[in-house]
Amino acid sequence: MLRRKPSPVRRPPGGRGPGGAVRLALRLLFLRLAGPRALPPAVRQVLLTLRAHRFEAFAVGGGVRDTLLGLRPVDWDVATSAEPRYVMSVFPRTLPIGLRHGTVRVICPDGTEVDVTTYRREGPYSDGRRPDHVTFTGSLEDDLSRRDFTVNALALSLQGKVTDPYGGLCDLVRGIVRTVGPPEDRFNEDALRMMRAVRLAGQLGFSLDPATARAIRKDARLLRRVSVERIRDEFERCLVLPGPAAARTLEDLRSLGLLGCFIPELLETVGFVQNEHHRYTVWEHTLRVVSGVPPVLHLRLAALLHDVGKPRTLTVKDGRRHFFGHEKVGAAMAGEILDRLRYGKALRNRVVHLVRHHMALRWQPGMKDAAVRRLINRVGPENIDDLVTLRRADRRATGTAGGRGDRETAALLVRVQRLTRSGGAYTVSDLAVDGADVMRVGGIGPGPKVGMVLRRLLEEVLEDPDLNERSRLEERIREILTAAAPRACEGRAEGRPDRGADRHRHKTHRQKEE
Repeated sequence: MLRRKPSPVRRPPGGRGPGGAVRLALRLLFLRLAGPRALPPAVRQVLLTLRAHRFEAFAVGGGVRDTLLGLRPVDWDVATSAEPRYVMSVFPRTLPIGLRHGTVRVICPDGTEVDVTTYRREGPYSDGRRPDHVTFTGSLEDDLSRRDFTVNALALSLQGKVTDPYGGLCDLVRGIVRTVGPPEDRFNEDALRMMRAVRLAGQLGFSLDPATARAIRKDARLLRRVSVERIRDEFERCLVLPGPAAARTLEDLRSLGLLGCFIPELLETVGFVQNEHHRYTVWEHTLRVVSGVPPVLHLRLAALLHDVGKPRTLTVKDGRRHFFGHEKVGAAMAGEILDRLRYGKALRNRVVHLVRHHMALRWQPGMKDAAVRRLINRVGPENIDDLVTLRRADRRATGTAGGRGDRETAALLVRVQRLTRSGGAYTVSDLAVDGADVMRVGGIGPGPKVGMVLRRLLEEVLEDPDLNERSRLEERIREILTAAAPRACEGRAEGRPDRGADRHRHKTHRQKEE
């Protein structure tokens, strides 16, 4: 498999109707005229080498599909009549990545890797993922019959001729995703194909074939037998589709019954009415927020889950609906969801933090720069850009944006970004002194006092950034510790417990008893 960075889909490329048919015909003509030059050099060389040794060889799969759609292919695969042992003997550098299923990875002289698979027929899928056994065959059509969707069951020869035994070209023109053979059979073999069908339709701007959609809706429960890791990985591909494609795909996953198999909490937001500040239901609003943030995984996950806590925090007072604390409840729910999907700790905590603080960047009357700096300290300066992005998308997705509150919130976001980008101290590590300085200047050893002093210094620097100079902070260390000493003595004099003295008395008492 030759992989490249995917290019964004800017329009549905299926070209439904006469115009799409004309475009596809022109691309087919181009392939015939260009011949081998239509293929990437590495793929072309692999095909030429196999043909030189009298084996059949074709480019297959998504690379052919995307070329016909006028997109830059993300990956290329090669299918051949040569069995794996012959493939490994023909090429000097290979990796046997799947000999049981007939796949050998060829490493070309320029370092490019191309996956080469022998024509095969497949046995039953007992594990719901891979065939129990495969049978090598000499027929390209047999090999294409095992593909998941017709638009992927296309083969391209060195001469630029496209082999299409299952109507994939017609489906490209119509702009539909349809299974090769009965959809129930394909989904019983591997239930994850149901999610792949939805993702491919969203990725290409296509629609699902009605029979394929009906089969997904009927067999959605089969997804529960797929490992959570595979579901998570496929869901990520859906979630980071560019622009509105992700939102369309999420809605298809929901309406076909797939989303509820792994994130049932989101179904609580469907049809859930908000209040006068929102035109859309929670689910509709969520889809708009997802579309409004860049296709980066942690941002898309935060957008998807930012309001998941609203249905569980609803209160009604004087006929008005409120969702007090929904960000806290939502953060806890997001953590449970991400744990269930077995996300790594770093990503999980990052998303939970964004959900927990997605309401933090709200304008308050009379906010001064010191208050904004304390806000930055509370949410973490490293999270500011993400929170600003999420907050802007959240406000735009209300359907009621544009009032005074939105203008003031927008002004606050500008102030937040201005302050963070101008530098300054927002965490203890940003101070001009550290714990060693506190111990040296104050003449104290390690202990809680050091942290207490640093926190006091940070509070003062957040109020007055000019204070963050070594000499001034060292003077404040002396003053803080000097002021703290009499209070400690007064506490002991007034009878407040001295823990050190208590420990000494208990030790002496035990010794007397012994």
